[in-house]
Amino acid sequence: MSVTSFLEIAVPAPVAETIALVLVLLGAILCLSAAVGLLHFRDVPSRLHAGTKPQVLGLVLICLAVAVAQRTIGGMLLGLVIVIPVILLQFATAPLSAHMVGRQAYRNGTIQAHSLVVDEYADSKQTPPAAG
Repeated sequence: MSVTSFLEIAVPAPVAETIALVLVLLGAILCLSAAVGLLHFRDVPSRLHAGTKPQVLGLVLICLAVAVAQRTIGGMLLGLVIVIPVILLQFATAPLSAHMVGRQAYRNGTIQAHSLVVDEYADSKQTPPAAG
């Protein structure tokens, strides 16, 4: 079996469509749960957790559905090559933005200090002079 014939192996259309549909549905449910969590939770750390964790996993599932919908092995690999940068950027930016929002909420005093188990930033409530 040559590489070209391996890349042209096709998954049956109903199977590929069913797998893609299930992945999109699970991803949409996770993204919806992130939105509901943002509206439901009261404090900043809970909202940050609800806004980043399920949303990133939901996006990964939807991107995998895009790759699976191509039906052939070569198409799936090409689909993965296309969606992997999107997934990597989401993995890089979601935790970073959540950290920055949480840090600013701590500095503004909108995080309840009595709810913190360990307060590592107690001495750094002031913005450093070079930070602007």
